[in-house]
Amino acid sequence: MGQGMFVPGHRGPARVEGEAACCIFHGGRVFIARDGSGRPAIPRIDIAAHGMSLEGAHYLGMLDDLPCYGLSLPHDTRLPQQLELLGLRALILEGDELPAAVAGQAFQILEWARTHRHCGACGAPTLPHAADRALECPDCRLVFYPRIAPVMMALVHRDGELLLTRKPGYAPGRYTVVAGFVEAGESLEQCLAREVKEEVGVDIRNPRYFGSQPWPFPNSLVMAFSAEWAAGEVVPDPGELEDARWFPLDALPDLPETVHISRQLIDDTLARLKDA
Repeated sequence: MGQGMFVPGHRGPARVEGEAACCIFHGGRVFIARDGSGRPAIPRIDIAAHGMSLEGAHYLGMLDDLPCYGLSLPHDTRLPQQLELLGLRALILEGDELPAAVAGQAFQILEWARTHRHCGACGAPTLPHAADRALECPDCRLVFYPRIAPVMMALVHRDGELLLTRKPGYAPGRYTVVAGFVEAGESLEQCLAREVKEEVGVDIRNPRYFGSQPWPFPNSLVMAFSAEWAAGEVVPDPGELEDARWFPLDALPDLPETVHISRQLIDDTLARLKDA
């Protein structure tokens, strides 16, 4: 289907004729198409031919040569029969970055718009902002932007070992890294040290930034770090964790899927430590 480039934007064309790329959601699931090799793609929909309207849709940008929108499934819409209704998490786990990223953005914007129909201060109905992707209260002039929740992720290591954890309900036998939300007034470095101390009881030093990943459950931006163990014995927080322990580099447990930045952080740290 030739989908290879996405240019984000928030001001769409004044008029759309013919096809548009559409992230159409039904609850937490999104309609996708499949290309000739079975890979997922954002559907290209002829708006008028399927009795659809872009009223209430949110412009996301240009996907290849087409304007791209996020919208909830309109009532009495006739969609092409070959489309597949897929959970957003399942789409992400397929590992095709472009459709997953576009659908994730669409989902977050739709949820933000749904939950900000009225001003949180005075209760007046909100209206689209004239210049930004935002909603504005016409009475008290408060402006509401899409919310992002920053999450810190930490992989602690020491000589020949990684500190890994598992939460209740996680996949059987699977372990991952420490993670938690940044609190108000807290720096990233402070959050990193606090979350590790709270969840596993140890102190860290020399945090090393690895990378970031948007995660639309519900609206997170995950920032991943590795850090050296500095002091303390591992004591998992029973309110947060089922287990936490040191694993030798050559005897790691089952790990998250490779699409997760937690797994990418583990793989990168493991390679660095083995090469050291």
